[in-house]
Formats: sequence, C-alpha cells, structure tokens
Amino acid sequence: MAAAMALLVSHGYAQENAKKVLFVILDGIPADVMDTVATPNIDKISAIGGYTEASMGGEIGGYSETPTISAVGYNSLLTGVWANKHNVWGNSIKNPNYNYWTIFRMLKEADPTKKTAIFSTWLDNRTKLVGANLPETGNFVFDYYFDGMELDSLNFPHGDDRIYIHKIDEAVSKEAARYISKEAPDLSWMYLEYSDDMGHGFGNSPEMIDGVKKADVQIGRVWEAIQYREETFGEDWLIVITTDHGRTDDGFGHYGQSPRERATWIVTNSKYTNSHFEGTPQMVDILPSIANHMGLSIPKKIAMELDGTPFIGSVEATALKAELKNGEISMNWESLSKGEKGRVWVSTTNEFKTGGLDNYWLVGEVNLDDKQKKFSLDGTQSEIFKVVLETPSGYLNYWIVK
Repeated sequence: MAAAMALLVSHGYAQENAKKVLFVILDGIPADVMDTVATPNIDKISAIGGYTEASMGGEIGGYSETPTISAVGYNSLLTGVWANKHNVWGNSIKNPNYNYWTIFRMLKEADPTKKTAIFSTWLDNRTKLVGANLPETGNFVFDYYFDGMELDSLNFPHGDDRIYIHKIDEAVSKEAARYISKEAPDLSWMYLEYSDDMGHGFGNSPEMIDGVKKADVQIGRVWEAIQYREETFGEDWLIVITTDHGRTDDGFGHYGQSPRERATWIVTNSKYTNSHFEGTPQMVDILPSIANHMGLSIPKKIAMELDGTPFIGSVEATALKAELKNGEISMNWESLSKGEKGRVWVSTTNEFKTGGLDNYWLVGEVNLDDKQKKFSLDGTQSEIFKVVLETPSGYLNYWIVK
C-alpha cells in the first residue's frame, strides 16, 4: 500500500485537480473568417466547451469606446477594463495606468507561490503591458518567459513577406507546449502574430486563410500538452482562445468601430460556461472568467472597477447602463437569473485612477428581475458618477461622465 501511495505522489496526484489556465491571443482574425476556415484543433477544444462570437471596442460613442488596435485589445483582456481606465490607446503603449492590475498581478498578490509564464511573439507584451520589473506594478516578474525573438534578425532574418514572424510563432508555440508539459505553470499567456500580418499584407485573401490554418496547428501543440497534464497529473485546465480585433471590410486594417472590426470570438474547453457565453461576450469578460475557474479572489476595490461579466461560473446580471437626467439616475441591466437581489452603490470620486480609494454610498437594494432602477441625487453635483450594481457573484459598473 505504501509503495502504491508513493507511486501516486510521484505521478503528481497529490496535486489532483489543481486549477491551471492558458489563454491565447491569435492576432487579427475576424469572426467571419473563423466561421469559414477549417481549424480542426480549435474545433476539438470548442467541442468540449464552446465557441461564441464576441466583441471588442467598448460602448460605441460612450466613455468606454476603445480602439480596435492590437495592444489595446491585449490590455483590455489583461486588466478586464476598457481603454478609458487602462490608458493604452495604441501599439506604442505610451503611458499604461498600472493601477488597473493585470490578471497576472492579481494572482501573484493573492498567492505569491503561484507560477506564471508568457510565450510571446512581441516583447512589449511582457515589458510594457504587464509591466514586468516595474515599480508601478509592484515589481511583478514572470516565473518564466519566452519572447523577444522579433528583435533577433540573425536567427530570424526579416523580410517583407513576414515569414520570419511565422517562424517565431512556431518557436513560441513549441516552447509553450514543452514548458506546459514539463512545468505546468498556474497561469500562462501565449501570443501569436502571423495571422494579423497576413491581413495587413494581403487583406481578405488566401494568405489570411493560410495564417489561420498555421495558427490552428500551433494551437494543437499546446492543447496536446494540456491533455497530457490532465491525463497524467489530474490537473484541471482551462484554455481560452480569442483574437484582439476584427478587420475592415477589405481585411487590410483595423482601428474603428465598424461591425467587422469589432467582431471577435472566444473558444474555450470549459464545461461550465453560463448563459452570458450564449450571447455576445466581450474581451473584458475573459479576466473574470479566468478568475472564476481559478477560484481567485479579486480585492473588492479592483472588482468594483472591472468592466467584464464572467462567462464561466455563476452570473446574475450583465450590460449595466446608467443615465443622468433632471437630477435623477436611471439604471437598466440585463437579468440572467431569477429571484436574485442586488445592491446599488454610487461614488462621485475617481481616486482609484491615481491609486486611491473611492467613497461609495449605498443607494439601496434592488430585485435583479426588475432590470431597472431610478433614484434621486438629492441635488448632488459631480463631474463623474460611478454607478455599481452589486450582485451575489460580483459587480457591474457604469460611469456617468460630464
């Protein structure tokens, strides 16, 4: 019996059901392309969990409208908030607001023993977006990273055909598969670029389709590694695959808020997706979904700022909006549950933006089935009203900005 127990431990079953996550960004693949290109490896994953069309870009014409640009999309996933908060507006990543923590920092702050990794075809993902080794991010560091090869023109000679980016994607995906198989970090990010380059270079074209097919092969590698870990060590893995933006109608560009530029997608192996996943989830919904899978407790002051609704686990409401008119705030939301209650909070400060705390007052309790609430401000004047709907499983927020 003792020998049998020792054998089980040696195979890692002492860590049975450990929660692990890999999220993947395949750059610049609009939803209508994913619908038409053969992706057998991605299909295997979605057959277990699901595939859904999604959205990137915030509220059109609203305070949260966010450019459909690569780094902006990555950071919206990493932080769970739109550009008005994380302050990344383009690929130059000039001045990120690190007061909005990434999912990596949230995990490390909650449990410093957890292991993180990044496998990326763009160095700035680690150094600028996540802000590794910066005082502003609490000197966060990855436990493992594999990136920066786009700067290596000796081993990856650059050419206008961008084939060197495909070769880097190959190296990145192979290393991600190897490291996951061997080390199984708790939270990892893999980023692959080549599909976006084919769009910029050739628009809607066979080259773009080929870029998607190449990415599917690379997904197959990490999926095999995840299956190995689950079968051999009894770990509970979540994989989430998405894209950062769609494309203009001709396929060459992206930046604006046209339907095709906003049209993204999400694939996951999770068997615990909720009704929100059946709608049109958004880029900012991925962070709270990852947190739910991992059982990660997000500090209240951060959770009240998140713009996303989880598509994994419990959910009672989504799509909160609020309007100020004649000294009265009108709220409405979409109810995803029956018989649940919530509470409404309001703040007239935005100290969180600079690292401080906001003062909220309790407006009162609501029945979430009602889908709306009106309340008077009693003459209160402010440049901003931050309206928060607290539900049994989390928070929704909306800003009214003058």
